[in-house]
Amino acid sequence: MKSTREKPIEAGMTLRLELPRWYDLHAHFRQGGLMKALVADHLAMGCAGILAMPNTKPPVSKVHKKDPGDGWSIEEYLQMLRKAGGSRFTDIIVPLYLTKDTTPAMIEAGVKSGVLRAAKYYPPHGTTGAEQGAPFQTYIDNGVFKAMEQAGVVLNIHGEEHGLDAVKYFGETNAEEIFYRERLPHAVDKFPRLRIVGEHITTRVAAEFIEAGPSTLAATVTPQHLIYTVGHLLKGLKYHLYCLPLLKYEEDRLALWAEVTAADNTKFFAGTDSAPHVKKLTECGCAAGCYTGGVAPQLYIQAFEKAGINMGSEAGVQMFTKFLCTNGPAFYGLPVSKETFVLEKVETEVKVGKSGVVPLPLGAAADGEEATLHWRVA
Repeated sequence: MKSTREKPIEAGMTLRLELPRWYDLHAHFRQGGLMKALVADHLAMGCAGILAMPNTKPPVSKVHKKDPGDGWSIEEYLQMLRKAGGSRFTDIIVPLYLTKDTTPAMIEAGVKSGVLRAAKYYPPHGTTGAEQGAPFQTYIDNGVFKAMEQAGVVLNIHGEEHGLDAVKYFGETNAEEIFYRERLPHAVDKFPRLRIVGEHITTRVAAEFIEAGPSTLAATVTPQHLIYTVGHLLKGLKYHLYCLPLLKYEEDRLALWAEVTAADNTKFFAGTDSAPHVKKLTECGCAAGCYTGGVAPQLYIQAFEKAGINMGSEAGVQMFTKFLCTNGPAFYGLPVSKETFVLEKVETEVKVGKSGVVPLPLGAAADGEEATLHWRVA
């Protein structure tokens, strides 16, 4: 990593950062003809690899194609991603979608074959494509988490409590806080060697739990949760900011800023949760997800600046490089890329790309306002 400027920028000078190509360790690529454009957007923004979410239609609920069941397998979905251009990535991780039919034997066989490296917990009906999820306690009781612990499989968690009344879902407390206070601590105690990633965390409670926990705990943070609060969503009802977990309050954003910009940060890293919806508003309501393909590093670095980090300083570059480029690979045992990409501080207008999906900065812009980024991938 290096910066072409370690001092404050003078008039007429452009700040350029050369960074290792990074891994987006939580992103959605769906299925069908859209995949090619989505993969291309990730490659264009300097990604060395991806962790591709399994809540497809049907879900990726099997490890091997020959396994019984109606879902897709990790083998099949990897093939789809590679065919869509993903063969240019250094690595692709596809987690197994945990359902009521997942067994310890599936975990053991998947690891033995070298196909299974991670598994995803969704709270039942907790987000897009989570209909097949089973309650968290299911996997504690049926031996799946134990098998994952013994085999070294990473548990990716959508950390929200399901089945709550509305007043508890989002109010003085919320579904994420309840999960991290009342649900996850039991699993951490019972399976002390199970590596767990709290994905797309949004609250001070979750951030503090991950920070205070053992080295087996880590978390991804999205661009939107570092930049926006629930007030941004509600003011003018900017539905392109609607994602799950929901945006939270300023105290939560400040807590996330503190963790991702800490000089000694080793636990918090990039996972965009980039989720493509060609049509956000539907007859069933608003589709959950913000699309940040093509613009994520630019948004992340703007979030660091918003948090008060001087990206023209060596300290700022080191903080950002840890979060974007090195902490995630270290947790997953992936190599830091030897290839680099460049972020350049240049005003750039945001437009809809070949995918037809509206990028977050454009969707969140006020009516009649141009959407611009302060940085670009050069």
